[in-house]
Amino acid sequence: MTRLSVNINKIATLRNARGGNMPDLLKAAANIERFGAQGITVHPRPDERHITYNDVRLLKPLVKTEFNIEGKKKKKKFVALILEVKPQQVTLVPDEQGQITSNYGWDTLSHRDFLKDTIALFKSHGIRTSIFVDANEKMVEGAKATGTDRIELYTEEYARQYPQHKDQSIVPFKRAAELAQKHGIGLNAGHDLNLENLAYFHNTIPGLLEVSIGHALISDALYFGLENTIQMYLRQLKD
Repeated sequence: MTRLSVNINKIATLRNARGGNMPDLLKAAANIERFGAQGITVHPRPDERHITYNDVRLLKPLVKTEFNIEGKKKKKKFVALILEVKPQQVTLVPDEQGQITSNYGWDTLSHRDFLKDTIALFKSHGIRTSIFVDANEKMVEGAKATGTDRIELYTEEYARQYPQHKDQSIVPFKRAAELAQKHGIGLNAGHDLNLENLAYFHNTIPGLLEVSIGHALISDALYFGLENTIQMYLRQLKD
């Protein structure tokens, strides 16, 4: 079964809107795991506008499933945090100052040396690595040369096309997944996956190990409740 990792950035965004500790991020993470999610994802951005670096430190001893931290190694502060916390997985994302959300993957060809060095550093500390890439076969080929354990397919284009062109939208993602399997690279996916499009993606993409879902899942929880929503997403991932 493909694992569900819940990105809790939006919970931190809500907390930070008023200051204080409501909602309680740590309590929410513990409940998310208790309700059945198999991982917690955070993305501490340079401006710490949602997840803070201190949040990451506080979450580390609390998370009992898989802890996945997203970010960019070019920030020295981020590297120091990863080596201090040592999560189960780091997902390298081309993070830029002021970016609302991650909206493109790495160019694994032009950034090969940087990615290769970064991945080697984290792997030397026993941390599994993944890199955020578009569903582009050249970028998947490039990922092989970096030594990464996994790639995370950026799925916004699939989600955008899905309502009108379901069969067409999945094609580049299936090809990218098949190529990753050929090269022995593990496969994650994330961005705009939701209750409408997740099951089709899961059932069509070979070798999908993990999906990271935050915005849609937390939004759905406003309507259906957090526990029920997590169960609804888990049902989309059943074989």
